[in-house]
Amino acid sequence: MIAIFVGYLVLTVGLGLWQARKTKSQADFVLGGSRLPGWMLALSERATGESAWLLLGFTGFVYASGLSAIWAGIGCLLGISTAWIVMAKKFRSEAEKSGALTMPEYFSYKFPRRAATIRVLSTLIITFFFVFYVGAQFAGAGKVLFQTFGLDPTWGQIIAAMVILLYASVGGFVSVVAVDALQSILMITTLVVTPLIMLVMVAGSDGPGLMQALSRAGEGMDSLTGGATGFAAGILIFNNLAWFFGYLGGQPQLNARFMGMRDERNVRIGRNIAVIWTVFAYAGVVFIGLGALALFGPKAVKDSEMILPHVLTELFPWWLAALLLAGAVAAMISTAQSMLLVAATSISQDVYQGIVHRGKAEDKKVLLVSRLATFGVGVFGLVLAMTTSDLIYTIVSYAWAGIGCSFAPAILLTFYWKRFGSAGLVTALVAGIATTVLWIAWPKLVGFLGLSSWAMDLEGTITARAVTFFVAMGLAILVTIFRPIETRAQDLE
Repeated sequence: MIAIFVGYLVLTVGLGLWQARKTKSQADFVLGGSRLPGWMLALSERATGESAWLLLGFTGFVYASGLSAIWAGIGCLLGISTAWIVMAKKFRSEAEKSGALTMPEYFSYKFPRRAATIRVLSTLIITFFFVFYVGAQFAGAGKVLFQTFGLDPTWGQIIAAMVILLYASVGGFVSVVAVDALQSILMITTLVVTPLIMLVMVAGSDGPGLMQALSRAGEGMDSLTGGATGFAAGILIFNNLAWFFGYLGGQPQLNARFMGMRDERNVRIGRNIAVIWTVFAYAGVVFIGLGALALFGPKAVKDSEMILPHVLTELFPWWLAALLLAGAVAAMISTAQSMLLVAATSISQDVYQGIVHRGKAEDKKVLLVSRLATFGVGVFGLVLAMTTSDLIYTIVSYAWAGIGCSFAPAILLTFYWKRFGSAGLVTALVAGIATTVLWIAWPKLVGFLGLSSWAMDLEGTITARAVTFFVAMGLAILVTIFRPIETRAQDLE
């Protein structure tokens, strides 16, 4: 197993460094020069979008929650499909029109009068939340290596970080997309082969059937509402479906794939591949979680997020388990490297080039800053992974609300409302990050202030993934309505 795993890591680094030869400029580092084919970008987008949160976090969530977890999968599937079917073409055309390489740069193109404010604010949000996201991927890699080889999770995190930083900081977008395409194939193989074999085993075993096993696993495990009724059931479904909102333009690492498309034909090719991939992947993850309850019971692992490695090592020959676990680690590496790239290019392209040098810095210097920033953000993410004890699902959920539901309203209003101006954009971003932090930190905040009677768990009632989106959207609309119409011509003045 170790030999196969090491072979996979060597293949990953080798492919990434080989593709790095094509990175000659900052435009190559950020978007691959917009010359990569649609099928490759679609596979990259899916590998990037589905990280440790899907294979470890969501699988563990299904295993721990039962049938009610399906709503989160439906929310993600609807969001991903909407992004590809409705918004991908718009992202590509707007990127071509503006010449923007990043989302902050696009916002600055639309509203140049407040370009500096927009660039700094956007970069701060991206970097802050992506450090948490990257940390979650490193933590996931550490968990898998610990479960599989008994390796100290800290060393597992360090190994994952070294592999990613080695080629992501050198090759940028071109290397990342090439490796993503390979990893996406490994991931979908894991998520199709594993549940099919589990389905055969559940059907042919003498043990309880799936629904009977869910009933025995605990109260509400066999219910689509977790045993809740009435208003409580509605809240549970809504909170899980709320993953949908973050996909509406709110994920810069996914938007980069749309922006890097060659033409509309490649967008259509990518859309078809991405949607089909997602359907199979989420169906597979749900059945892995539920099937594990039927085959192993609800107490097979102490940490529910380790159920996938447990399933693979228990059910399959060592060589097949190693290959499929490589698919799991592939998800974490793909997402971490893409997060690093987006955060680093925001620092180099939007702050260093756009603000410090006002667009006049030499391309080679900007490229060097991108590589150094990639390494720096990666180190911060590694430190976070080694110092936090929160579940991957929880960390990603917070980051999803903070960045996804801050940027999504800003993107939607910029794309589809001609009256929308820079004041509304800044409002959406500030309201988004402030709402997320306040909503999640509320119990600790009021406890610190001695107001224990106010310390209700807001996140446990209605998720920040929904609240942040609607607050940011609502305030941005109000600010735009009550201010004079602001056009691009007025901004240029």
